[in-house]
Amino acid sequence: MYADFFGLKQSPFSIAPDPRYLFMSERHREALAHLLYGVQGGGGFVLLTGEIGTGKTTICRCFLEQTPENCRVAYIFNPKLTVVELLRTVCDEFGVVVNHQGPGEATAKDHIDPLNTFLLAAHAAGQHAVLIIDEAQNLSADVLEQLRLLTNLETNTRKLLQIILIGQPELRHLLARPELEQLAQRVIARFHLDALDEAETRQYIQHRMDVAGLHGPLPFTRDALRRIHSLTAGVPRRINLLCDRALLGAYASGQHRVERAVVDKAASEVFDTLKASAPIRPHRPLASLALLAAGAVSGALLLFAAMQVGKHPAGLATESGASSSAPAPLQPAMAAAALADGPTAPATLREVEPPPLAEVPAFSDLLRSETLAWHALGRSWNQPIEPGEPCATALKNGLQCYRTGRMTLHGLRQLGRPGILTLRLPGQPPAWALLVAMGADSAVLQAGERRWQLPLTGLADIWRGDYATLWRLPPGQSSRLVDGRQGLAGEWLNAQLGILQRDGQLAPGAASLDARVQAFQRAHGIDADGLAGPVTYMQVNRASGVDEPHLQPL
Repeated sequence: MYADFFGLKQSPFSIAPDPRYLFMSERHREALAHLLYGVQGGGGFVLLTGEIGTGKTTICRCFLEQTPENCRVAYIFNPKLTVVELLRTVCDEFGVVVNHQGPGEATAKDHIDPLNTFLLAAHAAGQHAVLIIDEAQNLSADVLEQLRLLTNLETNTRKLLQIILIGQPELRHLLARPELEQLAQRVIARFHLDALDEAETRQYIQHRMDVAGLHGPLPFTRDALRRIHSLTAGVPRRINLLCDRALLGAYASGQHRVERAVVDKAASEVFDTLKASAPIRPHRPLASLALLAAGAVSGALLLFAAMQVGKHPAGLATESGASSSAPAPLQPAMAAAALADGPTAPATLREVEPPPLAEVPAFSDLLRSETLAWHALGRSWNQPIEPGEPCATALKNGLQCYRTGRMTLHGLRQLGRPGILTLRLPGQPPAWALLVAMGADSAVLQAGERRWQLPLTGLADIWRGDYATLWRLPPGQSSRLVDGRQGLAGEWLNAQLGILQRDGQLAPGAASLDARVQAFQRAHGIDADGLAGPVTYMQVNRASGVDEPHLQPL
């Protein structure tokens, strides 16, 4: 109605997920990259979450337009299905014919067998099978477990089915449930799509107006744009609704400029109409999550208010810290930041007591450089870590750095050692803290003398899987170890595994070192490739009682 009035070819603020209007902010580009990465991965789950209206479905449509030609894609947008209904839908999407014989309806096996045949044939033809499930927060636990079982279909080199789950933040908390831990370990990439900041909100509006045919200046005043961001909290769908009504209001009044007053009037109309005047959720305080999860508020959780971030783990990380099973040299820790904040006070181990609400620490109370984080981690080992060269210093003292960007909560618990977590707040540089304690449903972070306890669901909101730690090298090993099956390290490893085997901690029958390593890896959830890298050594150290710091229990 107002398009011609403002010199547009069409309405710029439709809420339909039109890829032409996709505004690729930095976080949107990263979200799309995660989906494309997942297609090229070795199978498993890819997770994309975000608040209502942040653009998840639009990104999915854009992703579908960019999928490689060798991809066979099945797309499910209504996941409120039973297990058999899900399997039937997947088969229908892939064009798999299900031949049921005998009385009654087709069973799960009737669908899985031909689906497996189809996936094997697709793999033999060089094709990737991708299953996309939108609104995945509505999946039941039984259906999620069936999806996990579908990822068991594999060859010797890769899984046959890649599954992409797209949903609201509740999906992350659903996957954090103990009964779904096996599925969570198979997530090879995950990303949480945040709302737009104020500058991006303006760019988003400009982008959509330009796509719709705008040639002149943006018809929104500066105050109006600021007000739009304030009222919508940067959620694209809410921006669309508000801007559409504001342009209509300006048109009805014969105004070619949208003022703040017009925006306020439009907001009172459109948000009342949609019953959306309740507090907006895109920057949900983690204290609220704590209320839902534990029934109590920890004041320290407000430190992490408004933090929502994606993660990119792959279960217990591989020896190289990446998702590939092939070994790769470990990169030294990045430590170029200067000690601008000065040295931190010596860490003390004391009972964690969250501060009262009036004394909530700010994000600035965390460690502001990675160098400080390595310095603090070194103190837990009673080892000095020199600024600028943490890994070189550690090596001189018989320790080796380990870093990965794909750690999971389950992996942290398995390794059971203090480490550096990189915490991210949208629009701000990263900060660091030490993970010093971990329980069944909460963890304790430390920065200097300050400690904060928060639920694991809260940690998942601010941590993408970036993790770094130290581990003790075997006796006689003076250089960085990548695959320690040879030399003095190999002799020590073989002896330790032999002791574990005699003590009943390792299955009998494995005589060679390679066989023992693989048996140990299978028993401890490590990729059983037979390579004796840092993760394997860390777990052997733990099982053998090597003197290393451990996470405190909660």
